Amino acid sequence: MKILDSQGRLFGKVSILDVGAVLIIFMVLLGIFVFPGTNKNSVAQVGNIVTKPVEVDAIVLGLKGRYPEKLLKEGEKTQLIIRNQPYGEVDLKSVEFLTRKVAVPQPDGTVKALPDPRDKEIFSRNVLLTLEGKGRVTDDGPVLGNIKVKIGMTIELEGRDYNFNASVIDVRVQD
Repeated sequence: MKILDSQGRLFGKVSILDVGAVLIIFMVLLGIFVFPGTNKNSVAQVGNIVTKPVEVDAIVLGLKGRYPEKLLKEGEKTQLIIRNQPYGEVDLKSVEFLTRKVAVPQPDGTVKALPDPRDKEIFSRNVLLTLEGKGRVTDDGPVLGNIKVKIGMTIELEGRDYNFNASVIDVRVQD
């Protein structure tokens, strides 16, 4: 009996291509689970993730709405979306509506920044938010929902009655 027949089968039963495919799949699985390497995000090391509270300060410039004070309240929860990937719920730890300033020239030639008297009439407000959620800390900084959160990136907040974007201005990891 020949080891290989004319059609490329071993002992007339199994194709060489099938044996090669099974060996490749076996080696890939062996490489993933037995030798994961030094990558901290490998599948074999998922069980030892340590999460810590992460606070994110974000600013919303020009939040448009008739009564934005009724939309955002301290202590409530909101949905956080980072780079079009939903993270989940975060707490609104603090909500501060910023007063608009206008440059007013003074008689002595200097300029002072004074509160805008039209601030209550304009349906656009600037808001400083502090969000709190759970994330893991890596060498590159905090990660929320598998996405690194860094100063300057845009996040999206969604609630029952609102959906708007904010810019991250500070990220803190709590101990």
